[in-house]
Amino acid sequence: MNIMDFNVKKLAADAGTFLSRAVQFTEEKLGQAEKTELDAHLENLLSKAECTKIWTEKIMKQTEVLLQPNPSNALIKCGETQKRIGTADRELIQTSALNFLTPLRNFIEGDYKTIAKERKLLQNKRLDLDAAKTRLKKAKAAETRNSQLNSTRLEGDNIMVNFSYMLNFLHVKWLKSEQELRITQSEFDRQAEITRLLLEGISSTHAHHLRCLNDFVEAQMTYYAQCYQYMLDLQKQLGSFPSNYLSNNNQTSVAPVPSVLPNAIGSSTMASTSGLVITSPSNLSDLKECSGSRKARVLYDYDAANSTELSLLADEVITVFSVVGMDSDWLMGERGNQKGKVPITYLELLN
Repeated sequence: MNIMDFNVKKLAADAGTFLSRAVQFTEEKLGQAEKTELDAHLENLLSKAECTKIWTEKIMKQTEVLLQPNPSNALIKCGETQKRIGTADRELIQTSALNFLTPLRNFIEGDYKTIAKERKLLQNKRLDLDAAKTRLKKAKAAETRNSQLNSTRLEGDNIMVNFSYMLNFLHVKWLKSEQELRITQSEFDRQAEITRLLLEGISSTHAHHLRCLNDFVEAQMTYYAQCYQYMLDLQKQLGSFPSNYLSNNNQTSVAPVPSVLPNAIGSSTMASTSGLVITSPSNLSDLKECSGSRKARVLYDYDAANSTELSLLADEVITVFSVVGMDSDWLMGERGNQKGKVPITYLELLN
């Protein structure tokens, strides 16, 4: 009895709380009661959560439509194909890194660093050689001038002695400069030969780079050929789904989006071809040949690209009719006082 009394009391308390909340909510809506406002940040978070929920439901709903008639098998087959493409992509990355990027990086970090080092040494040896040539040239010029002075008469023994000493000094300096020039010339020639041999190897580097590039191109060709073959296989596997589904359910099937002429839709091409078409062949033919007005159900949300088009919401019913001269992939849609072009692939004609 005590347990039963407790349950009754709890039920009565819960009912009273619910009634109190309902009354408070109603009075707040009517402006007859004070409402505690939430802070702006919390309101923003609640708005984001609600928006996320709405769009998640839309994604789920439209994805379920796209996966008909056999979502399990179709999704598994698509997933397996994507997995095979992913494996091919990893193989392309590994092959390219091994046969193309690694050899190029080895050249930059190895051979060319050696070339740059020897080239810098050659530059230094050249500077040393040019400096030695300049010093020798100056020594020769000074000795020539002093020899010319020695050929003239000079009075006084002291002057002659000092002048002879100067000549001997300049001659020794000239000989030293000449020896220094021979040494620097030899070092320069040796460094120039080393640098030349390294630079002549660039030709073989070019050939090696070309082989690496050919390997890279072949790896890409193999990758794209594999992807193409995988998608062909998937197309064959999924090809039987629409006909099988139509034989059991004459309502909707999965078919590719028909091509749309750019001059007919302008900037809305991407919007009108962003999904698969859920319209049976007979239904689609009726829409294209529609005379007069007919009712059609909207399959997906559609945002108008310009003022000539009509925005659509999934599951709403609108009136459609054809206009002479309009592209066959479009119809005129009408919703109340609103009118505009609508993509035929977003519609399902109602009986």
